[in-house]
Amino acid sequence: MEKASKQIIVNISEEQTITELSQLVQPFASEIFLKKLVNGNIIEVNLKSLLGLITLQLKNNDRITVRTVGEDCHEALNKVVAFLT
Repeated sequence: MEKASKQIIVNISEEQTITELSQLVQPFASEIFLKKLVNGNIIEVNLKSLLGLITLQLKNNDRITVRTVGEDCHEALNKVVAFLT
């Protein structure tokens, strides 16, 4: 199974919402994860889960890792990175 990952720094506009991000990734067959350090703990959530996204509390300048696994993982990774940076 194909895998891809990239570490990025979040830089989103105030108009962008986590709901839009969640909707953006739904068509992909790949599993898509975001990993972030939260209160001293590394948290990894499935990006297709709105509740998981809320848990991460993404803010500008957060350093996160985007990880994708599946047949369209590279395309999914590129879409998520483009949205978050």
